[in-house]
Amino acid sequence: MSPAVKKERLGKGLEALLGGHIDPLVASVEPRRLPVAAIVPNPEQPRRTFPDAELEDLANSIDENGLLQPLLVRPAPGAPNRYELVAGERRLRAVKRLGWDDVPAITRQVDDDTLLIFALVENLQREALNPIEEAEGYQALESQHGMSHEAIAKSVGKSRPTVVNMLRLLQLPVSVRKLVEAGDLTAGHARALLSVNDSLQLAELARRAVQKKWSVRDVERRVRLLMSGKRPTPKPGDTSDHFMGALEEEFRATLGTKVHIRSKRGKAGVIEIPYRNPEDFERVFKIIVGREASDVVS
Repeated sequence: MSPAVKKERLGKGLEALLGGHIDPLVASVEPRRLPVAAIVPNPEQPRRTFPDAELEDLANSIDENGLLQPLLVRPAPGAPNRYELVAGERRLRAVKRLGWDDVPAITRQVDDDTLLIFALVENLQREALNPIEEAEGYQALESQHGMSHEAIAKSVGKSRPTVVNMLRLLQLPVSVRKLVEAGDLTAGHARALLSVNDSLQLAELARRAVQKKWSVRDVERRVRLLMSGKRPTPKPGDTSDHFMGALEEEFRATLGTKVHIRSKRGKAGVIEIPYRNPEDFERVFKIIVGREASDVVS
């Protein structure tokens, strides 16, 4: 889906939730300047990380060109002359860096459900949320605001299976979720890892995926191998069997076929690499040698 189509879907989903046409309503209201100190961040803001370099670039742009889009705020419940941010946290943080005393803003009456969805949509349009932040935003819509997966999907312009799959990421161990938040693992890596039932094995596989820079396909292959239970079980205390078993696993995962390491007397041994047909042989050959078989014999 192109960025333009994606943005249009998100906008329409939010428009339907608000029950009207957002752009005309906002455009018809003249912004007024509000004290920066009177505006507090969106309490439903799903995004937790705001890179310093990103904010610095935005601050420089605003300093050079002015604030082209006013903030959107709502009156803070139970706090006269105070406002909660609805949309524009990056802009608010940037003008604070510039030392502005006041900022143009449009005030709207917005309920709590809309507050969270507005923040989610704004960040999704900018692709500013990491997968865990996105999943936690959906979880908040479900648990705190009672929205169904279908309603969430419609509101943010995504399919229901996409929302469900994102929510599944919250089942990951905390250590793995941190790797996803940091960008070391993608949502695709994480979804592949969810097939591993043992949390310790899952976390170890995630750590190795980051360390060895595995692709999503690499992770899927290793998960299938782990779940198949075909890895040799070393005898208690037999470190050589454990070592060879680990090497066999790496061979199998890399070559996509069963590999057996057979030790003989002394230090000699044999590595057996079976193949199913000539095409499979050429595939394995290319992985090992780094060249097509046809290039060697031509």
